[in-house]
Amino acid sequence: MERWDRSRRELLDGSASASAPTARRWKYDVFLSFRGEDTRKGFTDHLYDKLQWRAIKTFKDDQGLERGTFISPELHSAIRESQFAIVVLSPNYASSTWCLSELAMIFQCMTKRGTILPIFYNVDPSDVRHQRGTFAEAFTKHEKEHKENMRLVDRWRASLTNVSNLAGWTSNDR
Repeated sequence: MERWDRSRRELLDGSASASAPTARRWKYDVFLSFRGEDTRKGFTDHLYDKLQWRAIKTFKDDQGLERGTFISPELHSAIRESQFAIVVLSPNYASSTWCLSELAMIFQCMTKRGTILPIFYNVDPSDVRHQRGTFAEAFTKHEKEHKENMRLVDRWRASLTNVSNLAGWTSNDR
């Protein structure tokens, strides 16, 4: 936990920027994961601008197109080459198989580094953790659409539970 607190402080005070000396050179300081329809034109754009202003090199997927269940090799590389991940969990985050696959990849690449920061944007962390409300609705749909691949759905569920158990921030803009 102490390492996470130090990493979060470095991220917030700007000392985690690309110019800071590290044992490994990262292509990005932060990988930003978010549901575009919920937060792109507001919270996420504002967060991205503030990170850029602090010279924190941030990857934000601006294509905004859900191309399917599996993430592209380029996005996978961006996740692997990022020191931190900020995951903006919003009401419709779990309805996107793209976001869920991205989150699972973030956990696969970053869990050992302890560098994932969740932001619960207009959602209760316990609803994410226990997949209630819009999260339950999304998984009911995913279970029907992916009944031949329940391991994938279980992986998405586990990733959401894991991210909701991390120390993070809650932001209510309602």
